[in-house]
Amino acid sequence: MIQKHVFGPVLSRRLGLSLGVDLIPFKVCSYDCAYCECGHTTQKTLARRTFFPADEVMAELRTVLSSRPALDSITFAGSGEPTLSLSLGPVIAAIKREFPEYTVSVLTNGSLLSNRAVQDELLSADRVIPTLSSVFQQTFEHIHHPHPSLKIEQVIEGMIEFRKRYTGQLWLEVFVVPGLNTTDEELAGLKSAIARIGPDRIQLNTLDRPPAEEWIGPASDEELERVRAYLGTSNIEIAGKKAPVSPAVLEQTAAADLIYATLCRRPSTVENLVRTTGLSGAEVAKILGSFERNGTVSSQRMDRGVFYAIVPEQPVRKG
Repeated sequence: MIQKHVFGPVLSRRLGLSLGVDLIPFKVCSYDCAYCECGHTTQKTLARRTFFPADEVMAELRTVLSSRPALDSITFAGSGEPTLSLSLGPVIAAIKREFPEYTVSVLTNGSLLSNRAVQDELLSADRVIPTLSSVFQQTFEHIHHPHPSLKIEQVIEGMIEFRKRYTGQLWLEVFVVPGLNTTDEELAGLKSAIARIGPDRIQLNTLDRPPAEEWIGPASDEELERVRAYLGTSNIEIAGKKAPVSPAVLEQTAAADLIYATLCRRPSTVENLVRTTGLSGAEVAKILGSFERNGTVSSQRMDRGVFYAIVPEQPVRKG
């Protein structure tokens, strides 16, 4: 059975074995990040809506969680910014009420954390992980292409205000773009902002999958280590540096089989696969990332985007 809102579980570089929950239609977001694995934002907005009813999402979650699978996290993420959904609070509350044994994480760009209603809805989550990549408006806009009304200081103040109210684990993602937010001036600004926010953990992340824009590239291990040393606090980790410890074994899913079957017919972009399979953009991107890592598929940037194709089996050499 194909789920519309629940994907995985997938092995996350940051969260271990994670069951994803996607509350947003494909590429509705407050940012249009240059590094986004799902491609460019098609509807940039700050307006919150009930895109999908909470009851519809919970029906899928009950189906998946009824067998009590071993998971490291139930993670709100996906095709856009999860805090844009008015179903976020009701679904988090229902999970904590019906499945209290699971850790609930929310991956957010942090753009709506100044909204008191959003803060209220996130208070019952176990872990909230916003993103902060620069304290300078020009760099912020270069990396994230935010909604035109957003100012980075407003985003930072929202994180500070939320931290004062939130008693769960606040992890801060810093997405490292070499040559852009790695100068001494940029890092000094980040260090000051991090001190003001007071996160429990900082995760340095960098490009791992084909991005929306070709100019962006991954930071080297040496550069990530330099950033970590500059920021100089003990609670910094580099995402994916150590394999996540998981109590569960990652298994092939029906969704992965569907992606594989589609790619056997023709090379496709993430957007193509979303349209032809009915899966969420986040689920497609994560499955493709897993396939790339194990050598099942390869990617190539073309004029119309990044295309994924099955890697042909190599003939066995004899003699």
